[in-house]
Amino acid sequence: MSLVFATLVAGIFLLILGLALILYPAPVRNALTAFPRSRTAAFVLLVAATGLVLFNVSKLGEADFGKYKNILFAFFLMLSIGAWFRVPDFLGIRALSVLGLILAGQFLAAAYLQLPTTRLFLVVFSYVIVLLSLYLAASPYRFRDAVARFNSSNGIRQITGGSLAVYGIILCVMPLTY
Repeated sequence: MSLVFATLVAGIFLLILGLALILYPAPVRNALTAFPRSRTAAFVLLVAATGLVLFNVSKLGEADFGKYKNILFAFFLMLSIGAWFRVPDFLGIRALSVLGLILAGQFLAAAYLQLPTTRLFLVVFSYVIVLLSLYLAASPYRFRDAVARFNSSNGIRQITGGSLAVYGIILCVMPLTY
């Protein structure tokens, strides 16, 4: 993935997310409210996260525990299946956290060895994704609390949405300066 493409993807994602929070139509509100306990969303996200993790494990080289990739592959597959049956609460949020970590890794790989001035905004966003993903994986109920706060307070939701939209616009404009 090139730096330009990664920056545009991140910018468009943030712009859409920010506009969705600013406008906050009923389908978005209902989807966010139902997401933490949704088995369908958990299944889709868990399959996607497991597939990407297993794909990355299958590409491991000798220096990256490649000698043990079959064992790691089986371990992560069994871990995913076990999580589906034994830890169903907030599983979608945990799977979303795994996808966030994988996405941040792709963004950081795209910014690797680029000029510091061109990669700064994407790298900052990537590290925010990493921190948020680790936080939500450890305390997934905080996502539910944030949605409840968005539903009760228009000001917090609009400030958050506006900030995300502005940062998304900045990321969309940045590739024009490369």
